[in-house]
Amino acid sequence: MDTKYLLAIDIGTSGCKISLFDLAGCIISTYLGEYQTYYFGENCVEQDAGDWWEQVCRGINEIKNSYDINTDDILAIGVDGHSWACLPVDRDGLPLRRAMIWLDRRAEKQTIYLKNYIGEERLINTNGNPVDSAYITPKMLWLRDNEADIYKRTYKFLQSNAYIVYKLSGEYSQDLSQGYGFHFFDIHKDEWAEEIANELDISLDLMAPLYSPHEVVGKVNRSAAVETGLKEGIPVVAGGLDAACCTLGAGVIKPGQTQEQGGQAGGMSIVLDKAVIHPKLILGNHVVPDKWLLQGGTVGGGGVLNWFNKELGFYEHKLAEEQGKNPYQVMSQEAASVPAGSEGLMFLPYMAGERSPLWDTKARGVFFGLSYDKERKHLIRSMMEGVAYSLRHNLETAEEVGAVAEELNSVGGSANSEVWTQLKSDITNKTIKIPYADQATSLGAAILAGVGVGVYSNFEDAVETTIKIARVHKPDQAKLNIYHDYYQLYIDLYQKLKDSYQVLYNISEN
Repeated sequence: MDTKYLLAIDIGTSGCKISLFDLAGCIISTYLGEYQTYYFGENCVEQDAGDWWEQVCRGINEIKNSYDINTDDILAIGVDGHSWACLPVDRDGLPLRRAMIWLDRRAEKQTIYLKNYIGEERLINTNGNPVDSAYITPKMLWLRDNEADIYKRTYKFLQSNAYIVYKLSGEYSQDLSQGYGFHFFDIHKDEWAEEIANELDISLDLMAPLYSPHEVVGKVNRSAAVETGLKEGIPVVAGGLDAACCTLGAGVIKPGQTQEQGGQAGGMSIVLDKAVIHPKLILGNHVVPDKWLLQGGTVGGGGVLNWFNKELGFYEHKLAEEQGKNPYQVMSQEAASVPAGSEGLMFLPYMAGERSPLWDTKARGVFFGLSYDKERKHLIRSMMEGVAYSLRHNLETAEEVGAVAEELNSVGGSANSEVWTQLKSDITNKTIKIPYADQATSLGAAILAGVGVGVYSNFEDAVETTIKIARVHKPDQAKLNIYHDYYQLYIDLYQKLKDSYQVLYNISEN
């Protein structure tokens, strides 16, 4: 009997991942492809949707050819993507410009307009999310104000996963888990808030039809079959937000369960059975029906060590080569040799501003407590600890509205580091479980596809079939006590630097 497969496409911030799973959730093959992120001007960050599709086609063809996969055996395709991507396309589905992605925060003027014209409280009560320039609504208004010709020619606004679904099937879609990026989406009713859209003079004709993430939108069409090497007619589900798919792929589907994200960005997602709003956190639909995710999203995650590795990691690269390891394993070894608290060195992980719960575009990364006795290993551990402090900050913020995380399921690249995971457990005072896979986001997309075509009878069945826990970390109470004072200092440092961040911004821009 031929093995059957589910195909997952992950449009991430740093690159594209194509993964093929069997029905037990075991990874058969993975392709990783990078594409360029364009940083320019003040807070302008874009990606070319054509690059997304190019990597999708290349990756599928490589997997199919390298592993001699019969595409007749691929039962369905799921797509996840990064959040808050604003991509205008014309009537032929052609991008009219590069997509402004979640890191793009140029629309500050439009954000202020939204707060003043509609009212921040009203928008938060409707959409469940802060009014911030990272979201899609201010970006749409920025396009209307600054690139009017493109706005007039726009047929639909798509997000990253929706664009790939369109390229595969020729069908437009807007999945519910990404709806929260629009402040005229009603998080309580799962529908467009027409009154607010009208007040903003945004036509809802610009929006694609809403779908549950596991719903089949269409099937691979002839054009996509030619470009990707797939069989024509494979069902394609709507897919969803990468963080929500990651939460599903971590086995987190029941109220109170929590996923801790250790990818390029960091954060957490607490499952709720109703929409609970905190004005400083992110609220979105889970990819699981009738569930919501109260999320804390920070720019500080695995990206801080990626930066260190790229800019300062020559020594770790050398050791890794000598020891037959990768540089991140070496960094974990170095961090393990430093006591809790990094002997007085602290790091604020605001490398691209900060999202929840601070929402400060001007914030920047800071090492505090540098002295001549500090070595590279202190820098590395302090960066790990800074990310963990930001996680605790988000968890404690969620508790203010009664959303309590009992334990965390941790996924993403940083979950591979036992040192980093343990200190997160120590700092947050939470038990952290690591699923037996480093493919949680892609697995979540694959599960959506499987549920959508009936491979799994429901999401509980899918999780039980595909997800196993590999290891468990419990908090060390002695280290928790050490971290208590450092965490309070972490909170105080931002408050003391808040005005200075604005001064630094003003100086650097003149």
